[in-house]
Formats: sequence, structure tokens, C-alpha cells
Amino acid sequence: MQPTFVLVHGAFANSFSFAPLQAELGLLGHRSVAVDLPGHGFSATFTRAYQSPQDPEGLATAPGSIKGVTLADNAAHLIGILKRAKRNGPVILVAHSRGGITVTAAANARPDLIDRIVYVSAWCPVDLDVNDYYAEPEMATVDPAALASALAGNPAELGLLRVNFRTADPDSLAAFKAAFFADGTDEQFLTFLNTFQPDENLDVGGSADRAQAATWGRIPKTYIRLADDTSLPLALQDRLIREGDELTPDNPFDVRTLAGSHLKWLADPVPAARILGELATLPSPSAPA
Repeated sequence: MQPTFVLVHGAFANSFSFAPLQAELGLLGHRSVAVDLPGHGFSATFTRAYQSPQDPEGLATAPGSIKGVTLADNAAHLIGILKRAKRNGPVILVAHSRGGITVTAAANARPDLIDRIVYVSAWCPVDLDVNDYYAEPEMATVDPAALASALAGNPAELGLLRVNFRTADPDSLAAFKAAFFADGTDEQFLTFLNTFQPDENLDVGGSADRAQAATWGRIPKTYIRLADDTSLPLALQDRLIREGDELTPDNPFDVRTLAGSHLKWLADPVPAARILGELATLPSPSAPA
């Protein structure tokens, strides 16, 4: 049966960012569903203070709908979508960036709903909690100032992380471009930046949300490395692959590689769509040979 690709976005993103990829998948004859996690997409908060001319004080204090959203909320929402998708046949679950945390949690809880997981330069915590990886050598090249320079408000007071992606500060914009889309044109970069939403939830999970061998570990899995990613460096991607393989040596990652930055594969989706199309032809372990 034809699989359904379920696409899960990363931090500050939403289902809109998958539109070019979905178009390419559709032209290749594949069915896909792009997910908006709670507090994302049309459930996101865009205040008038975020519009031009901006009101910095208002932006720093306005409440956001994503406050209080947890990783458990994200996983439960995704599981509900997976249940519906599974009625139509096999499910290939695709995660990008921070979306990998939610996908891993959902796979721990309901491996029966997933026929393959695909991580595209995505978090897949195995040996450490996500926040702890930031202190590891593989993340030494990541500059946390890229987001901090445009931070709006106090996360502890807001109960969420808010970044002013509509800033006109040239240093902040240069930092964003270097982190996310260094290989895109300025026009492509600004177009993508304007699809971002300002708010993200604070919960990235703990030790109980790391990949679990008995559940997550029995699902076939692919990791698509992004070779020029400076937001989730290749060294960390390779470490996550290595840790996952050590956890489930009898079910290692199928590893693929794409050239490009953290966002290039979404703006130029043809190579990624071809790889996903190849994965759709692999037999499901639950299907007869």
C-alpha cells in the first residue's frame, strides 16, 4: 500500500515550511501530511506589537498561546494524527530539527503506528538529554548568540521562548542567515524567515524522552545528514546516528546525505523528495514479502 509521509517541523516553524516539499512529493505520486504542533501554524500568537512599526515593550510582555505546551502535548497531538494516517496504510514519519524530539517521544509511546522514521538533521536524543548535548564538543561551533541577539522578553516570565524574527538589525539577520541558510540568497533567506513564528515552547524533554530500545528501537529508521548544517552540526548528527546504532545494533540507521544548510533542503526540495520517494518503495516489515 502507498505510504503516507507525516512531516513534523522544527522550532519556530510550522506546516507552511513543508509546502515546496509536499508539492514535489505530490508530483512524484506520494501522499503527505504536514503537521502543526500545538501553538504552531494558525494556533500561533502574532501580536500587533510584532507588526511594523514594532512595539518592543509590547512584544516583550504579550502573552503567547504556546505557554505551558509540553513535549507530552506535542507527542499526544502527533499520535492522534498518526492514528488517522495509519488507517490508510503504512506511515513514514519525517522529522526536521527540533521536531525529532517529538517524533522520538511518539515512537517511544506508539511504535505500532510508524513504519519508518526519517530524521532530517533532527534531534534524536539517546545518551544525553537534549540540553546536555549543547555542552558537548560536537556543538562547540554553534553560536547561541544567533537567537539571543533577537530575544524578546524574559522566557522565565513569558513561559515561552520568543524571538523577533522581524528585526531589522543587520547583525541579528546575519547571525540568523549563517545559522540557518548560509547557502541561500538573501531573498530566499528573508522569505523563509517570514514563515517563522516568534514563539516556541520551553520543554525539550528529559531522560525518559530519550530513544528507547524496546519501542523506538524496533522501528526502521533513516537519518538524512545535511552536510553543511551549522545549526545542528554534522559532527552532532553523526554522534546521534552512532548512539542510535549502539542502542539498537540489529536495527541501525539507514544513512543518507544531502548537501546544504539547515533550511536549504526545504527551499530546494527535489533531492530530498527523491530520497523520500526511494524510502517509500522499501518493504514494510509488517507487510508480506
